[in-house]
This record gives sequence, C-alpha cells and structure tokens, in this order.
Amino acid sequence: MKKSVLFMSVATLAAAGTLATLHAQDNEMSFFITSVGSGAGANLGGLAGADAHCQALAEAAGSQGKTWRAYLSAHAQGNQPAVNARDRIGFGPWYNARGVMVAENLNQLHSEFMNLGKQTSLTEHGAVVNGRGDSPNTHDILTGSTLDGRTIDDGQNHTCNNWTSSADGSGAAQVGHHDRQGGGANPNSWNSAHGSSGCSQANLVATGGNGYFYCFAID
Repeated sequence: MKKSVLFMSVATLAAAGTLATLHAQDNEMSFFITSVGSGAGANLGGLAGADAHCQALAEAAGSQGKTWRAYLSAHAQGNQPAVNARDRIGFGPWYNARGVMVAENLNQLHSEFMNLGKQTSLTEHGAVVNGRGDSPNTHDILTGSTLDGRTIDDGQNHTCNNWTSSADGSGAAQVGHHDRQGGGANPNSWNSAHGSSGCSQANLVATGGNGYFYCFAID
C-alpha cells in the first residue's frame, strides 16, 4: 500500500513538472523591441538584414529553437511585390520577455484590445524602452506600415528604400509609438503614428527614435 502511494506521488509530481515545463514553454518570449538598432539609421540591410538582427538578439538573450522576423513592411520594387508586416510574423499568441501575452492573434494585435504599451513592449532582455517624457525619448519604432500592418500604398517612400538606405533623399520611415502616446496623425498607435524626418540615424533621433524595431517569433 505504501509503495502504491509512493508511486502515485512520484507520478503526480512528474506530471505536474511536465505541465509546468509545457506552460513555461508556452509563455516563452516571442515578441520584443530590439535593444539596439543597426547604427545606420533606417538602413537595416533590407528585410533579410532586419530578420537576422532579430534572430541574433533573441539568441544572445537565450531564446532557442525559434525563427524570428522583423515587423516591417516593404514597397513593391521591380519584380518584387509589396510585403506587409502582418504577413511576416506568424499567427500568435505572442509573449514578451517577462511571459506576459501582448496579443493572442493577428486580429487582436491590430485592434484596440492588444496588450502593447510602455510596460509590456519590452526588449529581448525584458527592459523598458524610453518613451515620451524620458531622456532621450526613443519611442519611435520602425514599421513602414499602416494601422492594420500593411504597406502604405500612396506612391511615397515610407520605408527608406525598403530598409536599405540612410541617405538624404531616400524617403522617410513610418514609425509607431511603443508607449502609445505623443504626436503625429495617430499618436496612440504602436505601429503607425507618423513618418520620420528622414532615414539617417540623426533623422530618426531627431523625431524621437533610435532605429529600433519590433521582432516576433513565427514558430
């Protein structure tokens, strides 16, 4: 009888441990703001370079076995069709570095019911990013996107030549406010608040940014 109770206790503990492990895996980081930018303004090396930056930062922070993508849209160019940021990041749910869910799926992410803001839109290390009222303010996050996560199709360059240029005359970068406050046409938007004054690092800093962008795990 005692042996049966002992075996049952061990089995119960093992099952509880397995459930705890699975729960921890479910809540592993799958969303963050880059703690550093490219250092070259909005020249991120294109979408591929931005994805590689996300991957490197995530792995350096301890993330394993996930594929990371930058939340960036790109204009159609030559034979290449336009790319929508929302189509690059999987289907959710997504958790920050502290295990807090920021959105369950794409529809929630692009609605007023997402859980994004200064205290939840964290870096890969779980750090809060400076926002409005902090010095320096770095709340402008590169996206090149509309409110619903798609390319801005108005004939203008909103992606600094698809994230390959920091030169004068290469357009601007559409940015969101990670703290969901500030100025611009949509000051409370996390992904489409306004355009930058240009594509260089100095231009991004001047309008309240530092060349940071969002990263999401797609698996």
